[in-house]
Amino acid sequence: MPFAINETMGQYSELFMLLAAGTYTVAFIAFAWDLAKSSKALRAVDLRAAAAAGARVPAMAGASGASVGTGQSVDAGESVDAGAAADRAGSSHLAGPVGRAERPSSSVSGEGRNASGAGLTADADMRYAAERRAPARVAVALTVLGALIHAAGVVTRALGAGRVPWGNMYEFLTTGAFVAVAVFLLVLIRRDLRFLGTFVVGLAIIMLVAASVAYWTPVGHLVPALQSYWLIIHVSIAVLSSALFTLTFAMSALQLVQSHRQKTIAAGGADKLGFMRLVPSALSLENLSYRINAIAFIGWTFTLMFGAIWAEKAWGRFWGWDTKEVWTFVIWVVYAGYLHARATRGWTGTRAAWLSVVGYLCVVFNFTIVNQFFNGLHSYSGL
Repeated sequence: MPFAINETMGQYSELFMLLAAGTYTVAFIAFAWDLAKSSKALRAVDLRAAAAAGARVPAMAGASGASVGTGQSVDAGESVDAGAAADRAGSSHLAGPVGRAERPSSSVSGEGRNASGAGLTADADMRYAAERRAPARVAVALTVLGALIHAAGVVTRALGAGRVPWGNMYEFLTTGAFVAVAVFLLVLIRRDLRFLGTFVVGLAIIMLVAASVAYWTPVGHLVPALQSYWLIIHVSIAVLSSALFTLTFAMSALQLVQSHRQKTIAAGGADKLGFMRLVPSALSLENLSYRINAIAFIGWTFTLMFGAIWAEKAWGRFWGWDTKEVWTFVIWVVYAGYLHARATRGWTGTRAAWLSVVGYLCVVFNFTIVNQFFNGLHSYSGL
């Protein structure tokens, strides 16, 4: 009878995971729709600003040579220069100087607002503006609904297994995807990171699909080495740290794109990535990514420490150069190098972003390739 109950709970868990993946897919579409719709609105703002600037130039040119209050006159060349300056000033709040915010905030004038008068985006500090971006709100609501369904899937899996649900690759992926989405939603309370929605929700969909298609494992007991309270401590911190690294990876990837875009605009090139106007400047992304990486690095440090303590209790040694242990340490070294280089060696901008990206690729390699293809004491993929 208990086996039948466990099997039933496992089936409910799989159903919840399927429903969560479907809800996330609709949320992903809503996030993408928000980017496309808002980008189109910003292009309309550009056209209105350009038309207004074009109307100012002839008016100022017509007034050339006219007497000013002090009796001085202005020639045509100065009028054209003034018109160009006005043109630049009229659009500066949209394009933004290099290293600063790239998007209009709630504090800008009417030109930086949509037809309803609501601000289009949050400001450079990623605070919420008084805006009415319906697709973004719908996307967040769907993500919350998907996370609740996802949580039900994780809980029913735990009830069916009679333990914490991270004993194999299927459970690592499903639980890791839930934690990544949950961390994203928690950060949304304080910061307007909805521009990351397509990245985070898209990754959660990929993880759930991969878990169901490639790594599905029936509910079962743990191997003896995992039957310890250290499983809860060690793996929970590792999963939480990995979720934070996921956010910083998305920010670093966007930082690289935004940095290239800003350089192109500064050099007089055309802006071919209009949707990136909804994303903060490369500098803003880098600063927030650095702070979150610092928190995640502390968590990964505890992951390494608690893993060593657990290894001593399970196998009688703190360190044995097992493949999983080595790659956990490699990840720690990469992120330590990132934090040190940025804080003391002046490694900012794209170099810092690339280090963050490399660190996350090491996390993914450790989480997938090492678990699946390398034999060792940590081969718990369940395959």
